[in-house]
Amino acid sequence: MPPIGYRQVEAAVEAARMSRPLGRVGAVEEGVVHVTGLAGTAAVGDLVRMGSGDAQMRGEIVGLRHDAAVVVPDGTPDGLKLGLPVAHLGAATLAPDDSWIGRVVDPYGQPVDGRPLLPGLTPSPLSARPPDATRRRALGARLETGFCVFNTLLPLVRGQRIGLFAGSGVGKSTLLAGLARKVEADVVVIAMVGERGREVREFVDHVLGPEGMARAVIVAATSDQSASLRRRCAPAAMGIAEHFREQGKHVLLLADSITRFADAHREIALARGEPASLRGYPPSMSAQITALCERAGPGAEGSGDITAIFTVLVAGSDMEGPVADTLRGVLDGHVVLDRTIAERGRFPAIDLLRSVSRALPGAATTQENVLIGEARRLLGAYERAEMMIQAGLYAAGSDKTVDAAITAWPKIDAFIAQTETRTTRESFVALARCLSRRGETPE
Repeated sequence: MPPIGYRQVEAAVEAARMSRPLGRVGAVEEGVVHVTGLAGTAAVGDLVRMGSGDAQMRGEIVGLRHDAAVVVPDGTPDGLKLGLPVAHLGAATLAPDDSWIGRVVDPYGQPVDGRPLLPGLTPSPLSARPPDATRRRALGARLETGFCVFNTLLPLVRGQRIGLFAGSGVGKSTLLAGLARKVEADVVVIAMVGERGREVREFVDHVLGPEGMARAVIVAATSDQSASLRRRCAPAAMGIAEHFREQGKHVLLLADSITRFADAHREIALARGEPASLRGYPPSMSAQITALCERAGPGAEGSGDITAIFTVLVAGSDMEGPVADTLRGVLDGHVVLDRTIAERGRFPAIDLLRSVSRALPGAATTQENVLIGEARRLLGAYERAEMMIQAGLYAAGSDKTVDAAITAWPKIDAFIAQTETRTTRESFVALARCLSRRGETPE
C-alpha cells in the first residue's frame, strides 16, 4: 500500500478552514430541515453541519427557497432545536488517493475500518462530468474474467458497462465477488449501497479476503444510514474510480446496487417536493442513473478505463421496472440471473437467452462468433421445445435441430456453471467440445 506522505498532510491542513458562514435551524419537518441565514452562500448540493459539540449532524442542501435552504440530514432529526447553529461546509467534494487501496471508506471519504486515512491532494466534485463524448476512446480489448461463460458467450471488454439483473437470493453477491477477485484490472472499486451492516465485514474478510483487498477500495453506506449517504455512495465510488483512471489505470467498478441508489434518490426527491411518477419514482431518477453510468467507460487519450458492473434488484424478475429499463438502455450489455435456474442448483444462474453483451461480435473472432451463435441457437431450440420434451411428447427424429439441442443442452448448462479459472482460449476449446466440435480449435 502506498505510504502517506507529507504533501497529503500539508493539503489536509490547507483545506481546513478557520471560519465558516453560519445559519440557524428555522423549521424541522418530515425528513427535511429548513435553515435560515445562508442566503447568497448556500447552493444545491452543498454540505452543512448542524448543532455543536457531540450533537453534530451533517446534511445536504437539496433545495433553496427565498427564506431558507432545505436540508436532508444524515440521520434522524431527533435532538434538533429551533435556532441551533448550522455551519456551511461548502460544495461536496472527494479527494481520493492511492493510499486508499485496501481500505473501507464512507461516502465522505472517511475511514470506517478503524485506521487513520488522509485525503489526496486534489479534491474533485462529487457530481463530476463524464469525459467529452468526442474525445473518448473506443472500447478496448477482451478481458480475462476467470469464468467460462464471460470468457466466451458473454464477453467483457475493457471499458464496457454492463448490468447484472437479479432478484434476491439467486447468487448475485456471490457472482459479483467472483468477478471482483478474477477479472483482470489494476484497481477494483466497490460501492456497497444500502447493504446490511454485517455484510460489509463479511465481504471484506471472507469474500474478497486479503488477496482481493490488496487491490480494492470499498465505499460503504449501510441500510441504516440516511438516504443522503446512500445516494452519495455510488457517485463517491465513481469519483475514486475516476482518480485511478486519470493515472492511466484499468479500474473495475462494481456498484451494488443501483436500485438502492434510486430508492435513496426517491426519498430525497419526494422530501423536497418532487412528484412521483414512474411507479413511485420521480422523473429525475432517470437523469441521475444516466449521469452516473456515463462517467464510467473509456477515458480520453492518455487516460485509463473504467469497466463497470452495475447490479439491479428486480422484484419477481420484472425486467420492465423503471430502474431496470433505464439502466438497460444506457449500458453495453446486461446479464440476467434467473430464480428458476438457481432453484435447480446451477450457479451462476445466468439466463443466457435473456442476456447480451454488446461487445459482440467485435470482441470475438469469426470462428468464436460461430461457436457463440451455435450455442445460442441450440439453447433457443431447446427452450422452445422444452415443454414437449419434459412432457414426453417429443419424438426423436422429428426435428434435427431439436435433436441436436437435446444432446447439447446438458453440456452447455454444465459449461455455464464452470467457475474454475480458465483462459479465454481454454474456455472456447471447452465450448467447442460441448457442441461436439472436438476437432476445431478457435484461433
